[in-house]
Amino acid sequence: MKILVTGGAGYIGSVTAKALERAGHTPVLLDSMLRGRREFIRDRIFYEGDIADRALLTRIVAEHPDIACTIHMAARIVVPESVEQPYEYYRDNVAKSLELFDQLVALDRPRIVFSSTAALYDVSETFEVDETSPTAPGSPYARTKRAMEMALEDMSGGTTLRTLMLRYFNPIGSDPDLESGIYDREPSHVIGQLVLAAQGVKDHFTITGTEHPTRDGTGLRDYIHVWDLARAHVAAVERFDDVLSELDATSTIINLGTGQGVTVRELLAAFEAVYGDKVPVREAPPRPGDAVGAFANVDKARDVLGWASELTLEDGIASALAWGRKRRAILGFE
Repeated sequence: MKILVTGGAGYIGSVTAKALERAGHTPVLLDSMLRGRREFIRDRIFYEGDIADRALLTRIVAEHPDIACTIHMAARIVVPESVEQPYEYYRDNVAKSLELFDQLVALDRPRIVFSSTAALYDVSETFEVDETSPTAPGSPYARTKRAMEMALEDMSGGTTLRTLMLRYFNPIGSDPDLESGIYDREPSHVIGQLVLAAQGVKDHFTITGTEHPTRDGTGLRDYIHVWDLARAHVAAVERFDDVLSELDATSTIINLGTGQGVTVRELLAAFEAVYGDKVPVREAPPRPGDAVGAFANVDKARDVLGWASELTLEDGIASALAWGRKRRAILGFE
């Protein structure tokens, strides 16, 4: 199958493109290059442009009429930035996505796999959440994702649009060949911050928030290897019609995680074990929009996608460290 991947020159998009290729599919990448990296495009079919550009979408479908599904990953994703720039987040994540969805319906390309987030879940007493757990998105970023879920639910109910909404937990690591990974010069994600501290690029790692209601006071997350996440997208496009048929639904939500909760202190200990040395640490208050966290109940992903995570936390840490050693040469950082 040919699969349109918006945000395909980004971190998760480029790894997913590789997973699609390994499964025998052809990704067609669409990216505005606001954040994407040209090094990640490689020799894939690529269109530079905006997801809200209806003429460009029409051209893409005309040139690739065998596109069977769209994986919509293009989005702004930095939580603290969303607090400072809410207009930009709602414009790009919500308003432009609505144009994309409506045009895909008009072009008779109604299947969408949507990248959502576990950041919209409310705090659970046990920290485990399933797809029916209450939501209480705590940042503009998370609220844009929930807004898009609601829009997709409504559009799937009233039009030909059909949707699988994948709620990501916390991706870590790089692709298996170390050809793409986290690309910000200073990543905001915890693993990226740990790698920078381990490399001496930063003089310490900051634990943000030490009084959360978790077992050690630090935030809790479900860290999923990005390659496992990419494999889940392959399962989603391959089983798209079967999933909705089995559920007798026009749209559905599926958690993607490992089913294990890890606190920041536990992550630090695992990182130091893999790295083989201590990392200097400081403590600070939570950042704006930070959530206490949760881990995934992954029963539905297993039951309807036939998918489960295979790689360990330590695999993800080792992959992140390996990418951290290589990315400077690939991305041209000084």
